[in-house]
Amino acid sequence: MTTESFPGSAARRRSGAIYDSGDRSEAARAWDDLREGALRWRLWSRLGWHDIRKRYRRSVLGPFWLTLSMAVMVASLGLIYGTLFRLDLEGYLPFLAVGLATWTLIASFLNEGCISFIELEPLIKNVRIPMSVHILRALWRNLIIYGHNIVIFAVVALIFGIWPGAAGLLAVPGLALLLVNAGWIMLLLGMICTRFRDVPPIIGSVIQLLFFVTPVMWKPELLGDRRYLMVLNPFYHLLEVIRAPLMGHVPGWESWVAGLLFAAAGWAFTFACFARFRKRIAYWL
Repeated sequence: MTTESFPGSAARRRSGAIYDSGDRSEAARAWDDLREGALRWRLWSRLGWHDIRKRYRRSVLGPFWLTLSMAVMVASLGLIYGTLFRLDLEGYLPFLAVGLATWTLIASFLNEGCISFIELEPLIKNVRIPMSVHILRALWRNLIIYGHNIVIFAVVALIFGIWPGAAGLLAVPGLALLLVNAGWIMLLLGMICTRFRDVPPIIGSVIQLLFFVTPVMWKPELLGDRRYLMVLNPFYHLLEVIRAPLMGHVPGWESWVAGLLFAAAGWAFTFACFARFRKRIAYWL
């Protein structure tokens, strides 16, 4: 009996995630997947933009609805926490605006990484596309939304007369460092959550915990002598390399080192997992 006798075998043969030709190692095939996915930037950028248009079809404000809700949150939380912590609103509101916008981006990467493969089950099983395309599609989609949300900080900074100056240029490599880390996090979570469907709710609870232990709504200075605890939180460093430049400050070297080490260790582990389990993703679906 040939493979054509089994239902869905044709779909599986068309899926590059399951059948690969040649005698190359799994690591080489995994690297080809990542490289080919990056080269197909026209595909994942259009798919990401299509996702935005589909989500807000027939909406007047589109993704700016999220921006409007975040603006209300920044204003209300800024007044409440600024009063509780006795902080100067001139410095706290911009701090909160860029912190919430960037944390929303990080949380989106974590949440959507869990379902990056699950929600695209028909596409993965029937169309030959590198697995990395689905990750890059989600990255680009959330980056577009982040571009809308960061407008809140621009408005707040304009109101309070904050100008980051030359230090603000460091936000660009800071954002790039965040995206590099988001890539391996989403790819790793995508594989884990496809295999173990109980993990996404756990990740949701972890995100809530990380939000409170990461200085998003509160400043690190409030920890006093225990500020060293922030060194152990990698998400603080990924947040700081973007927030500090936009606030006109140069991030500490420890934040850059922590972000780079986090990316190197994360990609090394994720690539090893991707090389081993890449062909099983479609079966897990």
